[in-house]
Amino acid sequence: MANELLTILEYIEQERGINREVMTRALETALLTAAKKSIHPASDLKIKIDPKSGDIRVWAILEVVEANPNDDQLLLSEAAVKMPDVKVGDVVEWELPPKDFGRIAAQTARQTIMQQLRRAEKDTVREEFADKIGTVINGIVRRFENGSIIIDFQKAEGILSPRDKIHGESYMPGDRINVLLLKVDTMTSGPSLIVSRTHSDFVKQMFVREVSEIKDGVVEIMGIAREPGSRSKIAVKSNDPRVDPVGACVGMRGIRVKNITNELSGERVDIIPYDEDIRQYAINSLQPAKVISVEADSSRRDLKVKVSQEQSKLAFGKKAQNVRLSSKLLGWNMNIIVDEPTHEKSIEEKLQEAITNLAESLKISNETAGKLVKNGFLTVDGIEAGREQIINMEEISEEEAKQIFGSLEG
Repeated sequence: MANELLTILEYIEQERGINREVMTRALETALLTAAKKSIHPASDLKIKIDPKSGDIRVWAILEVVEANPNDDQLLLSEAAVKMPDVKVGDVVEWELPPKDFGRIAAQTARQTIMQQLRRAEKDTVREEFADKIGTVINGIVRRFENGSIIIDFQKAEGILSPRDKIHGESYMPGDRINVLLLKVDTMTSGPSLIVSRTHSDFVKQMFVREVSEIKDGVVEIMGIAREPGSRSKIAVKSNDPRVDPVGACVGMRGIRVKNITNELSGERVDIIPYDEDIRQYAINSLQPAKVISVEADSSRRDLKVKVSQEQSKLAFGKKAQNVRLSSKLLGWNMNIIVDEPTHEKSIEEKLQEAITNLAESLKISNETAGKLVKNGFLTVDGIEAGREQIINMEEISEEEAKQIFGSLEG
């Protein structure tokens, strides 16, 4: 059994990466259970495994008695053979012969060893990945289970559930994949690493990885709002007045944000300059829409954003996505108010509009059209009806009259 245990210890250490001393202690605990069942009935046993040779030694902790020993006692006559100075009442460590490790003990030990091994593996996983929670890790797609993707991270397996996958993405076994580590769960029997590609921090960590200014602390991410697979907004500020935070994130010719968009399977990423003034921050967040004004109610964390009718479509975005993400980014309620023109046109504006319309319709100069309008001819129909009157007008020359009625006849 020593050779078998030594082989197991070497395999576990080399292939599973579990420290031999840790595994040896686990084996000692496992063998104690087996020994109590099959080797000796004593309630107190002691086991020691040599991690180098695999040799196992077992002792029963027994009280020395004169006669009629129970399971936790040893006859004086038997003890004296190995311990000449022993006396009645002494508690001794009585070593059991290796032959007492029979087939049943070996089988029981082997089963318990596997349980301890799984527990030790989980502990190793926790130690290995605990400090990586919240960061992006890379693994290889291994298989699929009930819609989830099982990913191999060498020393542990991770699970990417359907809700943590970006909609529309597909993978094949052997594909490499980047994911955000959310949690290390060593209490379950399945994969220990819970990962995601839809979490907002996945976008954040991709920027940390891609933009050196963020990693160095020169540019700071102030907020993220995300609808996975569709669109994200990320607010950034610079801690160095010489560095443009948006430009740093976009990169030369847009290469940095392009790499991130490719990793997110085409998800659009808006990079917003952060501002401590919530009104300016709101204006920035709604880009590319142009805002007329912003009113802020701090007590209710409510924003009233006024935009023109022409800009309202951009402000709302497709299915109101732009305003929804902006509101989420700011953490304020955002109400878009469309500014409707209320003033009536002045007489001068109406006359000028009539002059322009006549000039375009009749292909005449604005000066000629102005003369017609001044004399009450505001429409083409009116001009046709007042042909004789127009011909006799002193302001209208013969050449101008030919142009007017030539256009009507043409």
